[in-house]
Amino acid sequence: MALLSGLVPVPPEITPESSVFDLKQRLDWGEPALTIVDVRDREAFNYSRITGAISIPLEQLAASAPTSFESDRDIYVYGANDDETASAFNLLKEMGFQNVAKLIGGMEAWQAAGYPLEKVVV
Repeated sequence: MALLSGLVPVPPEITPESSVFDLKQRLDWGEPALTIVDVRDREAFNYSRITGAISIPLEQLAASAPTSFESDRDIYVYGANDDETASAFNLLKEMGFQNVAKLIGGMEAWQAAGYPLEKVVV
């Protein structure tokens, strides 16, 4: 975490490829101006997801994004794999969203780091 003028801690800036550690650091800082988008299918999302993520399946992203996000909002996106994540990232960038990050490793990396998940308990 960087310090603004050496006094006030600020979170790392969003980068096109972000690790789960980058996102966790932003969340721990308490940064409210970000959105985590899970583009996996609803069944996978309903089973488990990164805490605070919203579900917009990849096939619905183009229709939903313009009314769901401000173009300058920081958006972290992840899918079932890095290819799906990259597809969602590219689509959002083509639509004019400026601050988009691919969450490298997605759910697997998040789980491997031991970070919190929301899960359906059966």
